[in-house]
Amino acid sequence: MSHTAQITSHRKPRRSTPRVTLRAGVAGGVLSTIAVAGAAAPANAEPVTDTIEMPTLTAGLAGDFARSAEATQQVANTMDLQAQQDAAAAKAVKAAKTAKAEAERKAEAERKAEAKRKAEARAKAEAAERASRDAERTTLTGASNSNSGSSTGTSASTATSTAAKVSSQATGSAAAVVAFVQSHVGDAYIMGSTGPNAWDCSGLVQAAYSQIGVDLPRVSQDQSVAGTQVSLSNLQPGDILYWGGAGSAYHTAIYIGDGQFVGAQNPGKGVVQASLDYDPPSGAVRVL
Repeated sequence: MSHTAQITSHRKPRRSTPRVTLRAGVAGGVLSTIAVAGAAAPANAEPVTDTIEMPTLTAGLAGDFARSAEATQQVANTMDLQAQQDAAAAKAVKAAKTAKAEAERKAEAERKAEAKRKAEARAKAEAAERASRDAERTTLTGASNSNSGSSTGTSASTATSTAAKVSSQATGSAAAVVAFVQSHVGDAYIMGSTGPNAWDCSGLVQAAYSQIGVDLPRVSQDQSVAGTQVSLSNLQPGDILYWGGAGSAYHTAIYIGDGQFVGAQNPGKGVVQASLDYDPPSGAVRVL
């Protein structure tokens, strides 16, 4: 081969401009054809598209939301109703407690008032009975003095003689109780006094037992139940006599034997020794 021979090139030959232009023209023609076809299509023809049915999905969610809201409202209404019922129940309970407390207060007030009325009535009855007994004692004493024609000194002498005779029948602690009350015959009677030279009935009885080491209640009502109830036909020296009911007595004295007793009678007589027939007691209790 001649060194001047032309060597064929291995590079790809360049595409010519006319072929590129031709292809562009073909593409443009296709697009133009599509555009013309679209323009020529009927007006009422449905476009060929794929559509997601969103309205159906949206409507379902709206229904769910509506039902959820309605359920929430029902729960709220139920809770509100329950709260109202609870409040009404609490109010009713409070009103019931208040009414009960008021009823109990009124009942207690009525009970106290009734107890006070009974106590006052009993006190009046006892005072009336005591006054009646005092009047009877005065009458009997006056009649006895008038019939016997004896003086006060003679009566005192007789009482002392009787006391000496009676005291010999008592023994032990009973003898000490009898001796104590006999030693105060003639002392004054003063309501509320407990000695040493003036007494009321229960004060004298309490002191008589206190000096032998026995503690008795202060008032007649309690002294009348301070020991064992005994029959008036079975009395022993030292027994406590009482007038009135057991537990509601208004007067007490000491039985000294031989049908005699010593007691602080009243302001007009003071402490006396007298016969049971002179003022029969209602009952008796034995402490010793």
